[in-house]
Amino acid sequence: MYPDYPFHSKYFNIAGERLHYIDEGCGPVIVMVHGNPTWSYYFRHLITLFKKSHRVIALDHIGCGLSDKPADYPYCLASHIANLESLLNHLQIDRFFLVVHDWGGAIGIGCAVKQLEKIERIVVMNTAAFRSSRIPWRIRFCRFPLVGEIVVRLFNGFAGPARYMAVTKKMPAATARAYLAPYDSWRNRVAIYRFVQDIPMDARHRSYSTLVEIEKRLPLIRDRKIPLLIIWGGKDFCFNDSFFAEWQKRFPEARSHYFSDGGHYILEDKAEEIGPILQNFFSAGKFPETAGG
Repeated sequence: MYPDYPFHSKYFNIAGERLHYIDEGCGPVIVMVHGNPTWSYYFRHLITLFKKSHRVIALDHIGCGLSDKPADYPYCLASHIANLESLLNHLQIDRFFLVVHDWGGAIGIGCAVKQLEKIERIVVMNTAAFRSSRIPWRIRFCRFPLVGEIVVRLFNGFAGPARYMAVTKKMPAATARAYLAPYDSWRNRVAIYRFVQDIPMDARHRSYSTLVEIEKRLPLIRDRKIPLLIIWGGKDFCFNDSFFAEWQKRFPEARSHYFSDGGHYILEDKAEEIGPILQNFFSAGKFPETAGG
């Protein structure tokens, strides 16, 4: 179904729902956490590259990709963090590199700051794990009650436009189809809309306290001297340069690679350049080999 996603699907049961993930290769573990409205397919080039030397784990959040998409589910930041933590505990992962993008930043780092002794290195790509008052009007519109749900779930007005709004290079037709394939109906777009709803803009929001707690713990990453790499696309309408500057402010010692002509889906625009950068970053901090699951 996805010729450029030739990985073996695995599933983990969480409270009766199947969470899809891939677990490829052997060696030091890399965990990759996607955002909205993508799925583990977003990391396919990195998975193919690193499974030769590492064990690569990439999940699909509940409601996303090839995971179950229940209508009645607590689609919130805390739930996604708990699911990731449960999967890693199930797989008995005791040390890992972490790669995050978009919502994967808050989710992946939200998991990491609870168990920093397990974190080897962190890569952040066009994401945030801290509060911001900025929200693009396109996303704000999708949050409107009723109207927003109709736009996102009926007309596919979030994942659909991302095919060209999130990239600077034209996305091949087959790639665009693969991104949208798991989100082919009102029912299957439920998590895309819930992610949009879950952006915590003020203290009344149910995910606000979760994000605040993650933000409070970010300095612990520096305290433990965990290396952090920032990969950034400069033509991102959502996570723009203000977020890039915030990461640099919070982690002044972090390495940064800024692609002025890269979009939000930076791995679609710059995969060939990013692969070697990550190889160099990861090779500086290897740990004992762990067999694939």
